Amino acid sequence: MIHESLEAAAEALPPMRALAGLDLGDKTIGVAVSDRLLTVATPLETIKRRKFTLDAEALIAILTSREIGGVVLGLPRNMDGSEGPRCQKTRAFARNLVRLWDGPIAFWDERLSTVAAERALLEADTSRKRRAELIDHVAASYILQGALDRIRHLRQGQG
Repeated sequence: MIHESLEAAAEALPPMRALAGLDLGDKTIGVAVSDRLLTVATPLETIKRRKFTLDAEALIAILTSREIGGVVLGLPRNMDGSEGPRCQKTRAFARNLVRLWDGPIAFWDERLSTVAAERALLEADTSRKRRAELIDHVAASYILQGALDRIRHLRQGQG
């Protein structure tokens, strides 16, 4: 099920199941995963995009093998907060994915996640070639970590 709020998606997440974070691009999908306690996001891999059915097949293989309970999709809002064509593509991807996979799907504002990932890779003195290989799944980990931090904050407020 697609949830507009991260809160609703977190409530729908099965206990002790990890989350996956996705950074959707036109050519690649960056994938990051959390631990089962939902504390730390780890960059995992980048899927080279071909067509939706093949992309979804690769993604679902990851979600299944890692027992992922939910997905957080980076929503590429414009800097003024509005939604443009890239957000529409992301929402369409979610609508197609939910037909093939039944875990909760939520969106997370990904503004500046790629900038932060690029900065981190530069600070780590990563070569240009290596940065190109890593940037998408590192950006996915920034998206996922933001969502995890928000979930932790929400859960602390309940306790």
